[in-house]
Amino acid sequence: MKKTILLAVSALILSFFTVSAQGLHNAQDKAMPESLQASVFDIDITPPVGYKMPYGVVINGWDLGLRAKGIVLSGSGKPVVLVSLDWLGIANDCYDEFKRSLARAAGTVPERVAVHVIHQHDAPYPQDFLNDSFALSVIHRLEMAVARSLENPIPVTHIGLGEAQVHRVASNRRILGVDGKVKATRWTACKDSALREEPEGLVDPILSAVSFWNGDRPVAVLNFYATHPQSYYHTGVPNPDYPGIARFYRQLDMPDALQVYFTGAGGNVGAGKYNDGSHENRAVLAGRVADGMKRAWEETRPVSVTASDIHWSVEPVSLPLDSVKAGKVLWERYRAGKKVDLQCLTVGDKARILFMPGELLVEYQLAAKKMRSRLFVAMAAYGDLGFGYIPPAAAFPQGGYEVEVAKVTPEAEKVLLNAISNLLNDKH
Repeated sequence: MKKTILLAVSALILSFFTVSAQGLHNAQDKAMPESLQASVFDIDITPPVGYKMPYGVVINGWDLGLRAKGIVLSGSGKPVVLVSLDWLGIANDCYDEFKRSLARAAGTVPERVAVHVIHQHDAPYPQDFLNDSFALSVIHRLEMAVARSLENPIPVTHIGLGEAQVHRVASNRRILGVDGKVKATRWTACKDSALREEPEGLVDPILSAVSFWNGDRPVAVLNFYATHPQSYYHTGVPNPDYPGIARFYRQLDMPDALQVYFTGAGGNVGAGKYNDGSHENRAVLAGRVADGMKRAWEETRPVSVTASDIHWSVEPVSLPLDSVKAGKVLWERYRAGKKVDLQCLTVGDKARILFMPGELLVEYQLAAKKMRSRLFVAMAAYGDLGFGYIPPAAAFPQGGYEVEVAKVTPEAEKVLLNAISNLLNDKH
């Protein structure tokens, strides 16, 4: 009897101390800030022979295939997923499905997923993705890659910010006449020597590099540069063109840090002044971009960071559309009240990285940098490409290709600039 009572009392005392210890542990967990972590992923997304791309059916492979590369940031609220694909485009319902699938894999919400293409032209642009077995397989494999990456998170103690000018690559495509209207378009491969002699025009020559570090070891580098990524195309051979080659060069130099490339607001920017379309020029352009990436890296100064320094903000907007040019799918989405997310990664009082839809013209990127000129500001465009080209209001009376095919109206500029300002100034 006494032994039974003693055992009962001992169990009660043990239970008390166990509960107390657990309560103390929970209290400590709540008091301690979450640590910032990064998970990286990289998969092949090259279509098979016979697959129909917008600029030709796949007839062969290339030494460098197409990649989907990205990073998951955890520890500051729900995870944030940033991914860049070597594809021509993703739009509308397909774009939404990418975001939903990756959010599910990362345990987050679609608003905290940024999906972008680099916009190479010998690459896929799924139009009817539900009947596109290859596109569906990529979504599934990318979802699995994100989920697997979370099994090996890496602590992030520092973030690096660096910039460098890229020389003799970017030039404005819109050549204006004396009347202020577009007299010619200088395409990304320009054989007209007179057009190549025209001034470089309005560009953002700066390549921005954002890196994530574990102590003194870089984990990933995100590179941002605003220009169309074509040297030549219509080959039937999927390839990442010169930005992908530049990224590969840098990956060779830094094998332990994932290199990711995002195309900025380059809707009216291409290599036309410096590219006559000769096939040999692809390597030349790649070398120049790689050089800019290298110098931006060399200018990088890592600063310590905690999860509390990282913020993700979203501004959903409804872009005014031209009912005739928008097309049935986009117009129906607009009429149904479907909005598109403008997103921003904030790094304390040091940096803002914007993630934007459509083929934004470079004026938007330059305007964003001017809004917060004392901060490091970078931009990725080519998110949801259902909107196509998004010119500033001043471009519409000038005419030119980008305006002729634009699905938005001039009023879109005010909507975008207001949203960009809110994101950059933390008003959301």
